[in-house]
Amino acid sequence: MLAAAVPTAAVGAWLLYRFDPNAVGNPFPPCLFHLLTGYWCPGCGITRMLHALVHLDIAQAWRMNPGVMLGLSLLPGLLAWKAGWRASWFAPVVAAVSEPKLWLFLLPAYWIARNLPWFPFTALAPG
Repeated sequence: MLAAAVPTAAVGAWLLYRFDPNAVGNPFPPCLFHLLTGYWCPGCGITRMLHALVHLDIAQAWRMNPGVMLGLSLLPGLLAWKAGWRASWFAPVVAAVSEPKLWLFLLPAYWIARNLPWFPFTALAPG
């Protein structure tokens, strides 16, 4: 699985570095949910966020999808935990993100919040 994941990630990173998802005629598909409804889904802005990340523009990446940026910040610790690292201070984080009830609440709440038309919720929409 890792043998396929590494070249796939490399090609994805190259595409994101080479092509700007904000430009007309880019090879990336638009979010169908946003296209059909005009509302932001929890994943809206991820492609533009990843484009900003491969260009090391952390501030722009945060503006595109702060929820996923927060999730990505946990990824190194979660991968280390999976590999056998067991820091006691990180155990509550692993327990929380492993709980399906958290995601059943958090994803719909984020989805709704990023579509509310007033500050500070407007900061959650891709910008």
